[in-house]
Amino acid sequence: MKTIKKKIINWDKTSENLKLLRLDNMNLRRYVCHELKYKDANCNGNCEQCKYEMDHNISRLELAQVFFVSEHSITNWETKRSNPSIEDLLFYCDICEIDLDKILVFEE
Repeated sequence: MKTIKKKIINWDKTSENLKLLRLDNMNLRRYVCHELKYKDANCNGNCEQCKYEMDHNISRLELAQVFFVSEHSITNWETKRSNPSIEDLLFYCDICEIDLDKILVFEE
């Protein structure tokens, strides 16, 4: 019989991945820009021609608005005080256009 080992999520490393995505994922930036409808963006849905400053980081408050959670929740996810739900992780993956295994880190 095949030995199957239970996988355990390393939330410390997973939290760090969430923070890195917030700071450096263009798909996330575009999604936040579109969802929050920045008036200074003037991109008319064409992200390649967007005037919005895409070099700046997404703030925790902006991300919280997109996720419909408090800024405190985002802070807690990134500082390992609490873990996001699987639904929020999947939503994050959809926005960032990555697979869940790029966020989740399992212990060896």
